[in-house]
Amino acid sequence: MKRRSSSKRDQMKVALIGAGGMANLVHYPSLSEMHDIELVGLCDLDAQKLRATAERFHIPRTYLDYRQMLDELKPHAVYALMPPHQVFDIAIEVMTRKHALFIEKPPGLNAFQNRQMALCAQRSGVIAMCGFQRRYIPLLDALRKKVEQRGRIHTAVVTFVKCSYPIASYYNGAIDILSCDAVHAVDTLRHLCGGEAVSVAGDVRNLGADDNNAFYAIVKFSTGATGILQTNWACGRRFFRVEMHAQGISAYADPDESGILYKDGKLEGEHFDPAECAGNTADWHRLGFFDENRHFIDCVKSGKTPVSNLADTVKTMELVDRIYHSQIQ
Repeated sequence: MKRRSSSKRDQMKVALIGAGGMANLVHYPSLSEMHDIELVGLCDLDAQKLRATAERFHIPRTYLDYRQMLDELKPHAVYALMPPHQVFDIAIEVMTRKHALFIEKPPGLNAFQNRQMALCAQRSGVIAMCGFQRRYIPLLDALRKKVEQRGRIHTAVVTFVKCSYPIASYYNGAIDILSCDAVHAVDTLRHLCGGEAVSVAGDVRNLGADDNNAFYAIVKFSTGATGILQTNWACGRRFFRVEMHAQGISAYADPDESGILYKDGKLEGEHFDPAECAGNTADWHRLGFFDENRHFIDCVKSGKTPVSNLADTVKTMELVDRIYHSQIQ
């Protein structure tokens, strides 16, 4: 994706809340490549992180109070990048002040918080987006387009496994695995299958942990597609893998490694490289962060609704709830 150039007068002002890992690793590197925006201010409670991040990305003004930053800078858009148990109050405040908002996944602790944020965005008339970045991975997007040339996806399988036990929660117990991290797989399944989740059969298990750490589901969607979810935090290593199947065509992808497309029963497949699909070897390009941030900025500029807007992501969080409450006996 080409970088844009523009005069300072035409640049969109973006303020940033949060100087943590994801901000520094993928989001701010993405934003710093865009010439049509200006990173006008950064806020964090950790003075050392605040100073180091501002220096790295040449952000001119720093704050310990985000309200003061919003009052003084009046940005067009705000990034609020922080853990899910801390984001709700800040997100509501930002949107009530009528700033466009980007938050990381998950969109709050649960579907209820997500729904309240979506309602606030609607009432305030602002663009609000959640960073389910796997929707924007160039490799998955390229393979999906190839598969859908044959017709609608009839089956999708998303597998997300890790080696992380016996602790089965995030942020010292603030949120469970499925709602916080494995939700990536739930959202990807929704994105690939399309439509609404009509029926759900879930299997939630505790495998040697202090709480549930394995989550499986078969989901029937209104499009006719069947989605199969496999997430488990008691495995040998981390993998995120996706399968997409339509009539006579199948795609298999690991965004960290490669993708392959098979057609009409042939043993030889067409190989896809994640960096080539992204046109860049940097992680934030290869793994979809640049594209999701570019999408948000373009939506704010044009007034269009983002793909992963807060009203849509409510459906992902509701599907999480249904997996818990629709367990097979």
